[in-house]
Amino acid sequence: MSNELIKVKINGEEYETEKGAVLIDVCRDNGFNIPSFCYYKDLEVQASCRMCLVHIEKMPKLQPSCAIKCTDGMVVTTESTEIEKIQRAMGEFLLANHPLDCPVCDRGGECELQEVTFDWGDLEERFTEKKNVRPDKYWSPMIANDPQRCILCKRCTRVCSEWMGEDAIEAGNRGVVTVIGMYGGWLDCSQCGNCVEVCPTGTILDAVYRHETRPWELDQIISTDTYSSDGMQLSIGSRGGRVHRIVARDRYVNGLNGEFLDVKARFGHEFINHADRIKTPLIRYAKGGKLIPATWDQAFELIAEKFEASAGSVGVIASPRLTNESLFALRRFAEDAAKGAIGVDDRADMSAFFANLSAPLATHRDIRFAKTIILIGGEPEEEQTFTAKQIRKAVSNNAAKVIVVNDTPINLVRQAATQFIHIAPNSYDAFVQFIFGGLDENSAAAKLGIDAAELGAFRKTVEATDGDLVIMAANHLSPAAQAVIAGSAGSLASDTGRVLLHPLPLYNNSVGAIDILPNAGTASDVAARSKALLVAGSLQDPALLANKDFVVVQELFETETTEFADVVLPASSFAEVDGTYTNNAGNVQRVRLAIDPLHQSKPDWMITDLMARAMGVDLGLEHSASGVFRKLADSVAAYEGLRYPALKDESHPVQAKYAIDKARDVSAAIGALKQNVDALGAPGEKVTVTPRIGHKLHRLTTMTSKTLQFHLLAHGNPKPPNLLLAPLEQFDLDGNLKPEGIAEAAAVGARDRE
Repeated sequence: MSNELIKVKINGEEYETEKGAVLIDVCRDNGFNIPSFCYYKDLEVQASCRMCLVHIEKMPKLQPSCAIKCTDGMVVTTESTEIEKIQRAMGEFLLANHPLDCPVCDRGGECELQEVTFDWGDLEERFTEKKNVRPDKYWSPMIANDPQRCILCKRCTRVCSEWMGEDAIEAGNRGVVTVIGMYGGWLDCSQCGNCVEVCPTGTILDAVYRHETRPWELDQIISTDTYSSDGMQLSIGSRGGRVHRIVARDRYVNGLNGEFLDVKARFGHEFINHADRIKTPLIRYAKGGKLIPATWDQAFELIAEKFEASAGSVGVIASPRLTNESLFALRRFAEDAAKGAIGVDDRADMSAFFANLSAPLATHRDIRFAKTIILIGGEPEEEQTFTAKQIRKAVSNNAAKVIVVNDTPINLVRQAATQFIHIAPNSYDAFVQFIFGGLDENSAAAKLGIDAAELGAFRKTVEATDGDLVIMAANHLSPAAQAVIAGSAGSLASDTGRVLLHPLPLYNNSVGAIDILPNAGTASDVAARSKALLVAGSLQDPALLANKDFVVVQELFETETTEFADVVLPASSFAEVDGTYTNNAGNVQRVRLAIDPLHQSKPDWMITDLMARAMGVDLGLEHSASGVFRKLADSVAAYEGLRYPALKDESHPVQAKYAIDKARDVSAAIGALKQNVDALGAPGEKVTVTPRIGHKLHRLTTMTSKTLQFHLLAHGNPKPPNLLLAPLEQFDLDGNLKPEGIAEAAAVGARDRE
């Protein structure tokens, strides 16, 4: 779309817009509500529902406004008797086979067909033949389907193809017998649920939330995803202190991700209200004994006594899943109360990357409109799903060049790559040295196990880039490689476009942990140096806590880490706290309290503050999340001047102000990189098998395992004998068929639903 401004007259009023803007968007942005079903702003135009018809001067017939680009001087009429008559007729056709079951439909109150019909009032119904009736069924453990409600807008098929690159959902047959389905009748995909999100009716449904509440009964609170480092914004729907669903609809939040969410962000929320949540503080009075429920006062009294006895040797280990406020409170606790070391338990730390920035961080919008994207390592389609979606959209909508450098043929190669450089295992350092460290093509190709011509083609693509060049670095790259990429990227800038960096950290607040705790050590270093430990969250290697004098753990559930704890303190989930996360684009985003803390749990920062008070130390946190953030922002340069009110607009996220130096001295890192490359042996055998979709997304973790359907996904997403029954009724959680489930499935058939 051009930046040239033109004038368009709509219903007699003149408006200014960009040349080439889609007419339906311009009309809606200026307050003219045009109905549509097949149109969706982030999808290719289909123009099949014929609901968005308008009259354009000098055109003989009414035109679908979703397929019209604005030109200078265009005169448009959106409301007339002729237009309404045709729209009403189209509505009548849509309702000809649509069941009038709004009182029992999960989309009742949110259904776009219902809203349009209600806007008109009395809608004529002249069709008397019998409706097409099909039984509702399951497409997967996460997705339910009521096919008779389908209006064939095909948003779901386009989302599956354009957003996800999976093509799992397709339209079959033609004409009045067209159906939406999938090969084999069972969804074998990432289970993102975006088909649920964009469906305008109650055809595709959230099987985890199905039949729980009515939409208008839910309190909607905007927050940020607690799983991915992409920082996807979402709406938490709760009632009576229970979280019932999570969505990303623009009607609730116009965030950076629009209506996109992945399977964990959308469906993996049942841990919040799970019965296994730790309800009270727990104390283990003797090593090897049981954890006994206690009061907060008893717990803090014991902690103060033990930590004071170990003064100078009390370590603090933080999880990168905590809010920035909680990380800051732990930092103050380590400095002022424990007077010991602090570490972050991030198995893929990217602090070397952020310490050497020579170019700005790319926002997700920058990725969407980039001309060339270089992905070095990683698997964003499994771990940073919104980043992966933006890569795919950059290719499909913007003809971007995507170069994937990986030792595994990841799914993004099939979905978006214009060049795949298939390197030998663990040889990423050689590729980074080739780009920035002076390694020649032939030597690099020998180390990487590829043809030198591939590196020549890579250079040509980079040099020919006319627009933004985005370099993505994975979290598993060596610290030397991270430092060299971040510190040398600025040298690739040209007169025709910017160079931008986009890191791919693993956890939702890995970036915040780097910002708040710049001098933090590793979990193993801190554990080795400390006799007593405060652990906020669970550790990757709980055995680090063995043989310690005293261990305190702040957690939601009893885990392998709490087995080593002398005191366990119940922490609140992300839905029960106010705070912030920082995503992989450097956006500082609000986390908002949707329900009151369950049982006796407290936010992590509050637990830390109260613990310090019990030790006679005032951390000066004012005992409020906003007060903690104010102190944090005043002491972290990248967040200087930020306050909660500045972060309230999700449609315009605030990016932290990182220090960028185009003349970074990374000679030491290049030296370390050269040593790593020199130590590489002959290229090993390459991985040739593409990993199955969901092999990381669907894995069971402490939180995802609390949503029962994830167990079926993790065990191969088995197809049940009967799609009319919920898969959980037919399978055990290990994916094996239940004997009683088979009998029940055999007894229920399509005829029972007619």
